[in-house]
Amino acid sequence: MNKDTRLSDVLHVLLHMEQVGEPLTSKVLARSMGTNPAVFRRTMAGLRNAGLVRSGKGHGGGWQLARPLRQITLLAVYEALGCPRLFAIGNRSRDSNCLVEKNVNAVMEDTMAEAQALFAKRFGTITLDEIAPRRPVPISVHARA
Repeated sequence: MNKDTRLSDVLHVLLHMEQVGEPLTSKVLARSMGTNPAVFRRTMAGLRNAGLVRSGKGHGGGWQLARPLRQITLLAVYEALGCPRLFAIGNRSRDSNCLVEKNVNAVMEDTMAEAQALFAKRFGTITLDEIAPRRPVPISVHARA
């Protein structure tokens, strides 16, 4: 199963956006994520709708942060991306007549719900300024390997 790297990719881009301090085009930011501008814009749409970033068109346009890093939590970014699935683990079937399978499903659902709650609690306490490098780092424009 492929990993969903959107959260990591977007966090990377947001931290670079803050360091640059001026609008960056979809083309430049997409290259840093190893994708194309159309995919980048689709990925960022949820962040724009959540008020985390803004975009402008035309000369001098591009993507910028809409608020300071200290006001953006990891949880806000995760939610703006549509809450990507955390685990690949799942139940065999949702509705079963088998008592054993019902018990397995119940313990797995409870455990996954606890893990999701712990994830949300932790991510809600971390702001982007806490993970930003203290020194400027040039934006990476190479595709991922």
